[in-house]
Amino acid sequence: MDFIDYYFNPNDLLFVKRLGLSALLGCMIGWEREYSNKTAGVKTHLLVSLGSCLLMLLSIYGFLDWINHPNVRYDPSRLAAQVINGIGFLAAGAILVRPNLVVTGLTTSASLWVAMGIGLAVGSGNYFMAIATTTLVLLVLTIIPRVEERLIRRSRWDLDLLMEDKPGVLGKITSFLGGHNINILKINTSILKDSDYQVCIKIKVKTRKGLDDVLIGVQRIEGVIEVSNNMVDIKKHSHLKASNL
Repeated sequence: MDFIDYYFNPNDLLFVKRLGLSALLGCMIGWEREYSNKTAGVKTHLLVSLGSCLLMLLSIYGFLDWINHPNVRYDPSRLAAQVINGIGFLAAGAILVRPNLVVTGLTTSASLWVAMGIGLAVGSGNYFMAIATTTLVLLVLTIIPRVEERLIRRSRWDLDLLMEDKPGVLGKITSFLGGHNINILKINTSILKDSDYQVCIKIKVKTRKGLDDVLIGVQRIEGVIEVSNNMVDIKKHSHLKASNL
């Protein structure tokens, strides 16, 4: 009996419950990231949430024997603050900068940071706060991307061009698009067998109105053989007429 009293205390069941809940909530967020093929998945989010909960429990219950010591100032928030500082290194590891200067992993990095907060909330006994946050995080990660995809689909287009191998043609095209307030996101070029160029320009427009006229204007640039996207296919001698160019 003395062995049990020495190594176990009445709070152990509470510890197991909080650690288990934090692991479950972290696993739920990690599963969504894993399903989306992100860098940090179930194991990473589970461990972040579980470790944060452990350190929060240690901060609250691990130093009870020293509370009444005259030279000890008890502050449970100090250890939690160090957890918040330390998560930055792990979250930064999920952010990747690709060769084309496209930054990815920011959402996964943020989800790791939130998983840390959920673990701290469970460890401090704020179950409702942790469960509500997990629910909101899952809604953000699953619903918001679908809404963004629909909005982006309406404003971003792939502009495919077939152009002659002549100097200055691509520069004229980009200048023309910029003059019509069309943002160029990315340009990919490839050389065909007959020395012509195939160019794919990703553009972003505020409105679909007038886009057909702009495409016809691009077609009229000397050296451009064909212009097309998923809405319009314009070739030389097109019957469409441009207006307000």
